[in-house]
Amino acid sequence: MNAHTSALAPPSRKHSSVQRVWKRILRNKSLYLLGLPGIVFFLIFKYVPMWGILISFQDYSPFQGMLNSPWVGLKHFERLFSHPDFLILLRNTMAINVLNLIFFFPLPIILSLLLNEVGNLVFKRIIQSIIYLPHFLSWVIIAGISFLLLSKGEGIVNKLLEAGGFNKFDFLTNPDVFWGLLTVQSIWKEAGWGTVIFLAAIAGVDPQLYEAAKMDGASRLRQAWHVTLPAIRSVIIILLILRIGHIMDVGFEQVFLMMNGAVSEVADVFDTYVYRLGIRQGQFSFTTAVGLFKSIIGLILVILSNRLAKRFGEEGVY
Repeated sequence: MNAHTSALAPPSRKHSSVQRVWKRILRNKSLYLLGLPGIVFFLIFKYVPMWGILISFQDYSPFQGMLNSPWVGLKHFERLFSHPDFLILLRNTMAINVLNLIFFFPLPIILSLLLNEVGNLVFKRIIQSIIYLPHFLSWVIIAGISFLLLSKGEGIVNKLLEAGGFNKFDFLTNPDVFWGLLTVQSIWKEAGWGTVIFLAAIAGVDPQLYEAAKMDGASRLRQAWHVTLPAIRSVIIILLILRIGHIMDVGFEQVFLMMNGAVSEVADVFDTYVYRLGIRQGQFSFTTAVGLFKSIIGLILVILSNRLAKRFGEEGVY
């Protein structure tokens, strides 16, 4: 009897744990329903397509399908690493992202600290709206505005330079300024979005910390440095880790729209390379291998930066 009872005990405990899970779900059903669209989105567009990774190890043919296409092992990765354009693509991709990391990432933090010091609520909201508005513009519109402002012939900036007695400058076809141009565009478009995130983090700082700092005679600058920044440091670290994880992703739309023959040597990145060979030439297996290489590098960087953050006593992503 005891043996029989003990044999039945694990299923009973398992059934009890399942019931507790279902009770918890029913109790918080509104929260789960709120998160359901995001879960479904990630399942359909992020996890299901992972099966496509297999074709990077095949000579995939749409007519044969994934099950019947021949396996070729690491052939496409060997082709990628031995291709003469690989180092150029890697250089351009890394350079653009490093510039964004250096100049773009700190700016939302600075803007959020400055906006946090604005006492006039109406003025603060107006400034927030102005810097956040470009986030809703597509890269097509951003590129159009850039051409309108910077084109050498009829660009507004060059017209002003000419009116001031200066020579016109070729912003759009000069390889020396192309990376900087992309960085400025990214700052203008997305700095407002990052500012909103950091402002939300600052709103959660305990007001008593500021009161204690005031009693100690701390100026507004010292309060921002010794109270606000340490309080949002965990958010900064997490976003920095995630940003490092995307260091191989430049963004196809921005580069593709601003790219031209004069700057192709510094503009061609992995994303445009995948479009050119994968979409236009149908080399699906090779370009999938390129995408998998990017993902592996991003994963490694996230793991390393997360471990580094934890080694210094910070909260990581996981």
